[in-house]
Amino acid sequence: MTNIQEFTTKEVPQWCPGCGNFIILAAVKSALSQLNLETHNTVVVSGIGCSGKDSHFFRTYGFEGIHGRVLPVATGVKLSNRKLTVLGMGGDGDAYGIGLNHFIHACRRNLDITYIVHNNEIYGLTTGQVSPTSMKGMKTKSTPHGVIEQPIHPLALAIASDATFVARGYSSNMPHLTKIVAEAIEHKGFSLIDIFQLCPSWNKVNTAEWFKDRLYDINEAGHDTSDKKKAFEKALEDVNTNYEKVPIGIFYKEERATYGDELPQIKEKELINHEIENIDMSKTLARFK
Repeated sequence: MTNIQEFTTKEVPQWCPGCGNFIILAAVKSALSQLNLETHNTVVVSGIGCSGKDSHFFRTYGFEGIHGRVLPVATGVKLSNRKLTVLGMGGDGDAYGIGLNHFIHACRRNLDITYIVHNNEIYGLTTGQVSPTSMKGMKTKSTPHGVIEQPIHPLALAIASDATFVARGYSSNMPHLTKIVAEAIEHKGFSLIDIFQLCPSWNKVNTAEWFKDRLYDINEAGHDTSDKKKAFEKALEDVNTNYEKVPIGIFYKEERATYGDELPQIKEKELINHEIENIDMSKTLARFK
């Protein structure tokens, strides 16, 4: 087994005390170690937000992109070399706000990428504004009288968009989260893990006490992960719908050809192995002089 320290850098995270990002970071490193993945064949792509520096905290290849553009970068990396393990790391604002369009298309294309979303139901980095997953009625800096919009249901959206692995974790349950991350990485296709992440600095509603008696393991309860309609129904049970019990675990799984498997340009040979010595770009470049 790869040692977890092999994935650890000298850079130290500077998140707020009690932030769920610490456990998410440790869980992902633990999953990578358990799967015995090689650091030089692993790529972490991050965006903007409290989770935006994640790519700095893994001793792998990494790329910190602009806000909402985690998946386009991760797509390019994966299609260039499908042998790489590619992880996307973003927050609820990054993934479901400015990056929502990319999210939907990544799901339906079934790109072989694992997307880990730190969902704290608020914009934490900018000190507490409403996010796409904030509960209706929640008072924030940008909604002092309460949120009036209907929140997004990430898992239901992923299932409706034909993602082939859809799961939910909780930042204060590291063993369970580690297990889900490992299964998501092993899955061949687009994997979403939406993680309920504690934000003690800015989210005073969805606290550890709030989650304590609500969460249960959907898989231990006997859920059939191949039943798409049931998975969609259960995916609507989240922090935004006032359910007494909220499920975490793997909601939906299916095997389907990935985008890279069906793309003729790379079906037989990785893009990085294509010969480019005989390609003449001079005529094309001349058009832009």
